[in-house]
This record gives sequence, structure tokens and C-alpha cells, in this order.
Amino acid sequence: MNINSILQIITVVSAILTILAILLQQRGASLGAGFGSSGELYTTRRGIDKNLFEVTIIMAVIFVLSILVGLVLPAAH
Repeated sequence: MNINSILQIITVVSAILTILAILLQQRGASLGAGFGSSGELYTTRRGIDKNLFEVTIIMAVIFVLSILVGLVLPAAH
């Protein structure tokens, strides 16, 4: 395996994990807030929600960096 194939695997895996992490996060405003119940616009992230948010950011950074490194490295034929 050369560096380009490893980089492609890292890009695909980080993209899939980023998508999953985004889909697992809770929505900011619940449905009840639209019907007049007390919904807050800003809530503090705690526990698993905070960890999932941080993992999402880390996966997105890894995804972007892997794409940038792939653009900088010369393509091996």
C-alpha cells in the first residue's frame, strides 16, 4: 500500500464518521418549542452530547486535512 491509498482510506473513513456524528447529534430546538413550550435557544453541552460534538469537530478536521495533504502530495502512478 502506498501513501495515496492510505490517504484515500483515511478520507473515506473520516467522511463516514463525520456524517454519522452529525446525524447522531440532537437538534438545538425541539418540536415543543415551536408550539409555545419553554424551549431555550442556547443550552450547555454536557456528557455524551459534548463528547459527540468534539468528535465531530475532530473528524471534520481530519477529513479536511486528508484532502489537503492529498492535493499537496504528488500523485504516484
